[in-house]
Amino acid sequence: MKITNIHLQNFRRFTDLHIQNIPITSKLVLVIGSNGSGKSSLFDAFELLNKIIRKDFSDFDYFKKIKENLLNVNIKFDNDINIDVSNKTMYNPMANLAKNSFYGRTSFRQIPRLTRTSLGQNNFDFELDNDRPRFFIDKDNRFENDLEKITGEILKAVFEENTSTDAIKQKYLSKINLAFENIFGGKNGTKLQITQIIPPLDGKVAQIIFKKGISEIHYDYLSAGEKEVFNLLINFISRGDYYQDSIYFLDEMDLHLNTKIQYNLLKEITENWLPKNCQLWTISHALGFIEYAKQSQEASILDFDDLDFDLPQVIFPENKESKDIYEIAVGRDFLPSLFKNMNIYFVENTDKQYYAHLNLENTIFVSAHNRNQVYQQVNNTKLKGIVDRDFLSDDDILEIKKEYPNLFILGYYSIENYFYHPDNLAEYYKNKNEIFDKTLYINDLINAKNEIKENIKVDIKNARCSYPYFAEPEYNGKPLQNRFKNKSENSEECTKVFKYLDSDVFEDFYKCLPMKDYCKHLAQRQNISKTDLSKTNWFKNAIVSMIQ
Repeated sequence: MKITNIHLQNFRRFTDLHIQNIPITSKLVLVIGSNGSGKSSLFDAFELLNKIIRKDFSDFDYFKKIKENLLNVNIKFDNDINIDVSNKTMYNPMANLAKNSFYGRTSFRQIPRLTRTSLGQNNFDFELDNDRPRFFIDKDNRFENDLEKITGEILKAVFEENTSTDAIKQKYLSKINLAFENIFGGKNGTKLQITQIIPPLDGKVAQIIFKKGISEIHYDYLSAGEKEVFNLLINFISRGDYYQDSIYFLDEMDLHLNTKIQYNLLKEITENWLPKNCQLWTISHALGFIEYAKQSQEASILDFDDLDFDLPQVIFPENKESKDIYEIAVGRDFLPSLFKNMNIYFVENTDKQYYAHLNLENTIFVSAHNRNQVYQQVNNTKLKGIVDRDFLSDDDILEIKKEYPNLFILGYYSIENYFYHPDNLAEYYKNKNEIFDKTLYINDLINAKNEIKENIKVDIKNARCSYPYFAEPEYNGKPLQNRFKNKSENSEECTKVFKYLDSDVFEDFYKCLPMKDYCKHLAQRQNISKTDLSKTNWFKNAIVSMIQ
């Protein structure tokens, strides 16, 4: 069971989020992003469906971003099931999904010391998973329940089934110890092994004993990282049989682990512990997790960093050949020192995912919130940036290039103008062996432009007043500063932009035609992925020629 697409509206952090084109080969989906970027809100959507399936759900308002608006959760799976939930209306019956379709764990699952002194202290049902946290911000207390189940099975095997000691060790201890060796290493002195699992009896806590070197260590005295790994392994042993065709969503599995162990843990869980027909979603900004996901052919990476989720957002799996995926782990402030001999370009908002497909040698693209943040990153530094042209005149661009040599301005209004450029579409359709009439498309653009150009002109002057160029103190009193203020210099440049839009010469009007907002109705650009349009040779050559 694999997720391929997700659409969330008015849900927790998201106004309108699309996650698209997750390959069905993705056994692992790694969600990266800074703290507070919205990653855990995605897992809340999984838990909402989990609650509905299990019929223990009562309140949609908790999951709504705006209480008065409609909430919608749509998830598509590789088995042709499409679940659509809108408040209390389920357009596709949840009966299509089995009760064990989802299994999640919050990041609050650490148990510093064992507390139970006898078996049977809590009443819970593993198959119903009714000991799980009510919400994803709650503490996950399933660890001691897992231990109780395993120790109970061991007692049953010994006294009821006469199972041999070797068979018991093979089923429980040997599997854990092999995982420990794969994760922590097998060097003498640091090799971790579990040697005893004795149930809580006679008023004493369970005796879970480990060996490291010549030392014997009770569970309570393991390091936080060792406890984290043991917690996860015990959970898979005790509950894995119930979830053989499921979506696992485990938050921050990398807690308390160094980079090498992060890598080893994710590899071990994905390749040796996750059932064959399952998909693991996990959240992290750890370098070890990113490196494993980058190398694995069965992994996809989704980047939530620096996205304004108050606006509609579309996310695709990252290009794993790009070094941009390391940005969240190392921090953009450290990129210049980490990649000393590489070109680092800051780009606007979600444009990074498209520039990454260029696969330029010694080049990294880093997301910034918007044009102004790109400008701030580039100004007075050795870093570089790429920004939309927007409503700049040709003369504006010449002046900006002279003052800010590391800032590169697109030749057209925005990156969408490149995607839907006649030459780019011509290559796209040719690669698909489909007919494309370039002349007809340009005529359609001219007609569409002439219908909307007066509406576009209304906002140009005010829009230009938000541009950050020449706002530094050294430009006070100079005409350059007035180009982007409510001054005559601004009006003069606006007049030039108006003339571009009035022209029916393609290269004149197209450079200031907002293709990301207009002309969406044209038949030639329907049902085409921007990702596909960013992978053409024409797009690559156009961008390379601009930044050289």
